Amino acid sequence: MTRTRKMISCILKLIVIVSAFVGTWMSGFAGKAVFMGGNRVFMYFTIQSNIAVALLSIIGFFLMMRSKPINRTWCVIQLVGAVAITLTGVVFTFVLAPTLGKFAWNIQNVLTHVVVPIAAVLDFFVVVSGRKIRKANVIYVIIPPLLYAIYTGIGYVKGWQFSSGKNYPYFFLNWGSPAGAFGFTKGLPLMGCGWWILAILIFLIVIGWLYLFVSEKIGRSKE
Repeated sequence: MTRTRKMISCILKLIVIVSAFVGTWMSGFAGKAVFMGGNRVFMYFTIQSNIAVALLSIIGFFLMMRSKPINRTWCVIQLVGAVAITLTGVVFTFVLAPTLGKFAWNIQNVLTHVVVPIAAVLDFFVVVSGRKIRKANVIYVIIPPLLYAIYTGIGYVKGWQFSSGKNYPYFFLNWGSPAGAFGFTKGLPLMGCGWWILAILIFLIVIGWLYLFVSEKIGRSKE
């Protein structure tokens, strides 16, 4: 990696780390996020994915200090992180924000749902572009949300309180809604949790392929 790319990557990583931890602190300890409350904030995919990419950025700093090139395994991990945080940004912007109205775009939400995803994805292209990642490895991008779906499903059955009076984190993971698992409704959630999970997993695979395609294009242009 060239010195310029390392510098750009370091700046993007710093943005990710600061924005993720400040946004998380404001959401959890200030307790002002509309659909989150107190320490329950850590039960949400938003915060979990923000902390994950922040930790990946910290590890990435140390990896760039070495003279050895970054291996393919780390590139795949970077891809998984970039796609996971993309999900955070897309779901909030196009699914959750419309239901939150004027309360959606506070500082912590902008940091965790907009700034962190953009910076993390850009950093992925800076670090990974030009490196070969097998298309089959894209399947790994479904692991974080799939694990989260299992986690929230257990929470629903066990009656965990993700927020006051709700044993689910997001409306599309409410197994007790009129749509149930595979039903449909005219209003929210529109379709059952099973359909939402399936749609999200397909979306993630498409995004993963798209990111690899763009990464390869950038790599070829540099050659």
